[in-house]
Amino acid sequence: MKLIVAITGASGAGLGYRFIKKLPSEVEVFVVVSDNAQTVFEKEEEITVYENSNIAASIASGSFKTDAMIILPCSMNTLAKIACGISDNLTTRAASVMIKEQRKLILAPREMPFSSIALENMLKLSKINILIAPPVIGYYAQPKTIEEMEDFMIGKWFDLLGIEHTLFKRWE
Repeated sequence: MKLIVAITGASGAGLGYRFIKKLPSEVEVFVVVSDNAQTVFEKEEEITVYENSNIAASIASGSFKTDAMIILPCSMNTLAKIACGISDNLTTRAASVMIKEQRKLILAPREMPFSSIALENMLKLSKINILIAPPVIGYYAQPKTIEEMEDFMIGKWFDLLGIEHTLFKRWE
């Protein structure tokens, strides 16, 4: 599987990084982060990423075959741009490619409460089969730590991508 992982905004960047670290080794991952998320990564993590300004990167082209893309977390700014067809950076361009090529695109919006504008944008995108999957804890998994809560959310995103995992106990 070839997977694009975009991380937008600073808040929640660590969750995006943890998602990447949990991916199975057979998943070929292409990472792009916003400037704000890059600041967090430079201070907290070591990872090689595409520059968000590099709209000439391979993932910006429909002829470069990828299977899916997840934007985790997805800022409201990025969500709005995608909903309006604005492709002014690598993240929004790659998302635009996923939409036009009818490939799987998952957005994990991170702010709450959601404004009416954000909800309208999510509805608009969901009507064209974009998956809206915010980070929501499943209490039935009975998480006891922050890491277990994050593993549950990551596991749910893996489920949407068809990636096998044992990150949480399933409902019996």
